[in-house]
Amino acid sequence: MLSISRFALRCHSNACRQMVRTLTTQTDGEVRIASVLKEKFPQAASLRVVDISGGCGAMYEVHIESDEFKGKRTVQQHQLVNQALKDEIQAMHGLRIFTGIPGK
Repeated sequence: MLSISRFALRCHSNACRQMVRTLTTQTDGEVRIASVLKEKFPQAASLRVVDISGGCGAMYEVHIESDEFKGKRTVQQHQLVNQALKDEIQAMHGLRIFTGIPGK
């Protein structure tokens, strides 16, 4: 539940807190990972990185659509993302990857 008063924004669930944080700013980790992925996948039509660990940087979710994935199986697409993030992954507890081709 989201409560808005004149003085404070209060959230009473994890989903609500995540939504409010998403509406405000990205964490340093989200920015860093997105930057690496933009460099490795310059043709990406969409890219979203979310810190799903509550902001501590232990677990991320990556959503990326790129024409560079055409002709590749899902596992191959995920391997490309893992390879691009090999240095960042060392400091993570987990990573969820969602890949696709634009328009599909």
